[in-house]
Amino acid sequence: MSRNRMLIILVAGAAALVTAIALLTSTGGTRQQEVAAKGRAVMPFDLDRTTHRFAKAGDGGVQTVTADDPADAAQIRLIREHLTEEAARFGRGDFGDPASIHGGQMPGLRELSTGYRNIKVAYAELPDGAKLTYTASDPVLVTALHAWFDAQVSDHGEHAEHG
Repeated sequence: MSRNRMLIILVAGAAALVTAIALLTSTGGTRQQEVAAKGRAVMPFDLDRTTHRFAKAGDGGVQTVTADDPADAAQIRLIREHLTEEAARFGRGDFGDPASIHGGQMPGLRELSTGYRNIKVAYAELPDGAKLTYTASDPVLVTALHAWFDAQVSDHGEHAEHG
């Protein structure tokens, strides 16, 4: 291969790499940006004005969503409406919302979808939002819940934390 041809290939490769990086940067190329964009299409509340917390327990765990401003009545209402709907869906084995946000290969999702009859999902209001408590006696489902919680904390970045 001639030196000029090799130089052309290197320059073309570098240009393609620069273009790819520019596209990723301008279109929200990080995993957390992608999840936030998908989350906005599923969750009615403002991710920048709320916080998700995921606290693992020996028999499952607790997911809370709270308004960052406890006086933000609109966000609190939207949180409560959404988590009420999610509790009903999860109770039917419908984990479509998390799958559409995080992807169908999300850790724990398959086990939760197939084992939903053995998971109790309880909704409760909090002064600044709401929570879902997940309880299971099957260690496989508890492990799946914990993996699912970890994936959500990782994917939601600044909008979520271990609780």
